[in-house]
Parts: sequence; C-alpha cells; structure tokens
Amino acid sequence: MKIKRQVLSFTIILFLAVLIIFMSFSQRGSQFLVSSGAEYDVRVINGFSDNSSLPLVIWCASEQSDLGGRALQERDDFSWRLRTDLWGNPHFVCTMKWDQRRKSFDAFKVSRDVRRCSPLRKCSWLVTENGFFFSNDEVNWKKDFSWS
Repeated sequence: MKIKRQVLSFTIILFLAVLIIFMSFSQRGSQFLVSSGAEYDVRVINGFSDNSSLPLVIWCASEQSDLGGRALQERDDFSWRLRTDLWGNPHFVCTMKWDQRRKSFDAFKVSRDVRRCSPLRKCSWLVTENGFFFSNDEVNWKKDFSWS
C-alpha cells in the first residue's frame, strides 16, 4: 500500500513537472496563463487634424461579439473593456474608413498585446492621416503602421 502511494505521488509530481516545463517553452501557453481573466481597456481615437466634413468610420468585432460601428469626428473616441480567457480570446479587429481609404487592423490581439498594454492594461490607438499609432499610456505614441 505504501509503495502504491509513493508511485502515485511520484507520477503526479512528474506530470506537474512536465506540464510546467512544457508551458515555460510554449510562449503562447505561458502568455495565456498569465493573462487569463485579465481586463483591458481598448480605445481608438480620431486624431485627424481636420476632418470636420468627413468623419472617421470605425467598426469593431471579435468572434464572440460585434461592437458595431461609429462615425467619429475630430478627437472623438470609441472604447470598450474586454476580459481575456485561457484560449487567447478575445481578438478584436477594427475596420477604419476615411474618404477612399479603408484599413482593417488588430485592435486587440492577446498574443501581441498582453505584454505591451501593461502595466495599466490600456491599449490605445490614435488614427491620423499619417497612420495608426499605439500607446499604453496615451502619452508616448509609436507608429505601428500606415494606411496603405
């Protein structure tokens, strides 16, 4: 009986050790374990210098929810709060339209944003004529990509 208990204990410890080693080598797995259940605020700001006659149109959705569309005038914003899960959800994609320009982008993607939106868990986008700028504090902005 004592030997069976020792074998069972050893098996459980071995299983946990293998699981921990596997998760440490799996960037995706370890990232999701750290971020699961965390709440993030996502904000998209119209940063155009003069688009009073033509709003910036935005439409955002994930596989689980459709946030709908908005027409943003200068300095208007569209924001939402989300909670991550163990499987790397949600993944929000927004489509922006301004004049003849159209661009879809990942507004929030767990594998990319759980680290860069920290420590405040704030992911902000400033959309301008020159492109899409990211910030996690709304003070320091970094250009992520252009319209084209």
